Amino acid sequence: MSNPTHRHFLVHKPFGYLSQFINNQTKRKNQKMLGELGEFPEGTMSIGRLDKDSEGLLLLTTDGKTSARITGRKVEKEYWVQVDGQLTEEAVAELRSGVDISVNKEIYRTLPAEVAALAERPGFPERSRKVRDDRHGPTSWVSIIIREGKFRQVRKMTAAAGFPTLRLVRVRIGEIRLGDFEPGKVLEISSEVVGEEKNRK
Repeated sequence: MSNPTHRHFLVHKPFGYLSQFINNQTKRKNQKMLGELGEFPEGTMSIGRLDKDSEGLLLLTTDGKTSARITGRKVEKEYWVQVDGQLTEEAVAELRSGVDISVNKEIYRTLPAEVAALAERPGFPERSRKVRDDRHGPTSWVSIIIREGKFRQVRKMTAAAGFPTLRLVRVRIGEIRLGDFEPGKVLEISSEVVGEEKNRK
């Protein structure tokens, strides 16, 4: 069982925030940090990360074992991604089977993923920085489910398939869903909630 002294949080990370609490880099001193969204106990860490331009579900914990388990390949992560252009069936098939991306200056073949075009535009709140106007060409939305998490992987995947990412929102980690949780909100959750994935195969 999880240590009851550990604490866990669900956050809807807004666009423009870094997935960290302390900034030791002078060049980034004006960046927004997760610590600005609420009061967190000492030792709180993000479980995986979302880059500055990405949004959505982010889990925080004081428990390193919980973090390691959830970032592992047994737990699904689902992203809803707005891409530049009208996504084709060929691109969906390519993303499903795996594409070549650059990781640490080496070519990496992504694992098979679950990919499906979304029939309707999701009802997410407007982003603080507007995505480019539709007058500059069509866009489309796609659901991508992966079990790995290389740096900026989903963005690199869609670009490799010919459809650069315009907006990326993580909507699910395992059985935990973003739902209608508003950007910038923080909710403390129980060890039982973050432990639901223990018995998944």
